[in-house]
Amino acid sequence: MIHQIVIQNYKSITHLELELGRLNVFIGENGCGKTNVLEAITCSSVGVVSYKSLPETLLSLKGVRITDPLLMQPVFEQKNATTEIIITDHLKNKFTLELKDFQENTTIKHHIDLTPESKEGKDYLDLSDTDYFLVQTHLSQFLNYAPENYFLRRFEEEGQIRPIGIRGEGLFKHLVQLYKNQPDLLSKIRDKLRLIGWFEGFEIPSDLMFTERRINIKDKYLQEIDFFDQRSANEGFLYLLFYFTLFISPYTPAFFAIDNIDNALNPKLCSELIRQLASLCTEHNKQVILTTHNPAILDGLDLHDDNQRLFTIYRNADGHTIARRIKPLKEVKGVEKVRLSEAFIRGYLGGLPKNF
Repeated sequence: MIHQIVIQNYKSITHLELELGRLNVFIGENGCGKTNVLEAITCSSVGVVSYKSLPETLLSLKGVRITDPLLMQPVFEQKNATTEIIITDHLKNKFTLELKDFQENTTIKHHIDLTPESKEGKDYLDLSDTDYFLVQTHLSQFLNYAPENYFLRRFEEEGQIRPIGIRGEGLFKHLVQLYKNQPDLLSKIRDKLRLIGWFEGFEIPSDLMFTERRINIKDKYLQEIDFFDQRSANEGFLYLLFYFTLFISPYTPAFFAIDNIDNALNPKLCSELIRQLASLCTEHNKQVILTTHNPAILDGLDLHDDNQRLFTIYRNADGHTIARRIKPLKEVKGVEKVRLSEAFIRGYLGGLPKNF
């Protein structure tokens, strides 16, 4: 598990240190830099696993918003001592990226400094005699997911990043793989989906044509029809199907992020989903960073469990992105105890706009 990440010189981030748990939630106002943190980690994962010259398209497929190289580095009044983007993990391995002009060269040059302990560790693979650098397997898999209704509903398989694309591409193919190789895990996904009150079950039809991508979904209230497919399913169900697949499948990354985890979900469902995901992180050895604007997400966290961590992301007086870990709220005798959602709305945790 990645315990610490230090990011320097990426977009709104000049220097940021994060002490991560197993399930990490970022809150903060729009434009404070939550997604910038995820993208910086994604850049380091690309630098670890790929060629000495990295194509722009590979960054995009892993969840990085591509823009002018100058805008991917901090542009503040105080000039940085270096123009390189630097990400350091808890083992003091340093990933340095130098952005080149995407219009002319469309590449990123990178350099990796691994500590002697890391080079001896079993998680690292020495491929230095090829076009690759040393590979750190846990970080190299990192993807920044932002699923979209269009791809979840149509089961598109156009994404080039496997096992599941960042927008949901290839989900059907992944479910089929579980059905064939680990049906018990597919059953577990089915059980978790019963958080949706109407849901009775789903199955992968055995009579599909070669080009067909469909699951049969059963609504317990509909007696006149046997099933409907994902094109008729509500959006919240499709997002839950995607999330539970990510967390339960052994073929998905061990470390990943989901931007805006609350998309299309009822507030009470958001809270219960986080409780479920926190448990699944431990059961299936996953580590995740989630961003949200929905206070209900916070009520699913148990901050007394050190594996679950909440961070407020904000911009300081100079505009730099800062992270502050929120510890469990202390109970004060005679003072009303409030839930995390209420504490967030009241402004106790920060992360809310102050200009109106």
